[in-house]
Amino acid sequence: MVPRRRRAHPVPPGLLRRPRRPGGLRLDRPLPRPRRGRAAARALARVVARGRDRAVSRPGGATRAARALCLAAPALAAAAVLLGLPRIAQDSAYHAFADGRTLLGVPNLLNVASNAPFVVVGALGLLALLRGRPAPVFREPWERTAFLVVFAGTALTGVGSAWYHLAPANAALVWDRLPITLVLMALLAAVVGERVGARAGRRLLPVLLATGVASVVYWYASEAAGAGDLRPYALVQFVPLVLIPLLLALCPPAYTRGGDLLVALGWYVAAKLLEQADAAVFAAGRLVSGHTLKHLAAAAGAWWLLRMVRSRRPA
Repeated sequence: MVPRRRRAHPVPPGLLRRPRRPGGLRLDRPLPRPRRGRAAARALARVVARGRDRAVSRPGGATRAARALCLAAPALAAAAVLLGLPRIAQDSAYHAFADGRTLLGVPNLLNVASNAPFVVVGALGLLALLRGRPAPVFREPWERTAFLVVFAGTALTGVGSAWYHLAPANAALVWDRLPITLVLMALLAAVVGERVGARAGRRLLPVLLATGVASVVYWYASEAAGAGDLRPYALVQFVPLVLIPLLLALCPPAYTRGGDLLVALGWYVAAKLLEQADAAVFAAGRLVSGHTLKHLAAAAGAWWLLRMVRSRRPA
């Protein structure tokens, strides 16, 4: 009778027969999993990079002390210079714009109608923030609030400026200047939050907004008292134009599309130059004035801000 052969049981996956030990027994044990060296190295590199970014985010980048300095020094210097000057009263000739034509029964029609782009861009910005698909990216809720103020202020600038140009006077000019300060101060707080620190931006937002409103209220009250003083309002206009480019140059970004912010500021600077060249531009062809083009240039800057908010991603 032929003896039956025993069926060899297959070695389970992950087990490997090892050589006999000196004691004569053969032990089958699962082999240890290979170490994931590459994955561990990548994880370690990310940790090191995060620590490096917190100290100095990039070669030549700003430390925390340098960021605070680049935030405080220009603002304090500008405040010292402007507040050291004599009072700056509102020029009575400011309300005499080069293009005062009445067209279609509307006085100063082109200066009035050229505010429509502010309303359009502001409304599009609010829709993008509230109902946009895909929604704009923000690290913290207060950043969305800051840009809601920016675009609400943009739309209100169009309404207030159109109202002012129908019958230019100091009382109506208040409603032109108030929303402008909201736009500039909210934008400055948003950039500080991105480039210096979220906590700094969040704390500065209400302070800057209150400062902007106070500068206009102070100007109007001083004019009513017969001692007009535009210095605080000029400071609110000037500081963001200096401080934001410095922050972009010296501090690391939290989002992409930082170049769009520079383009927006460039449009705003162009708008201020066109405002000063109001009569010269109108005299060149008597078709459109520098002030009308100022409105269009400033609205183009607001459009670039909207473009930035829609397209940017975490850096």
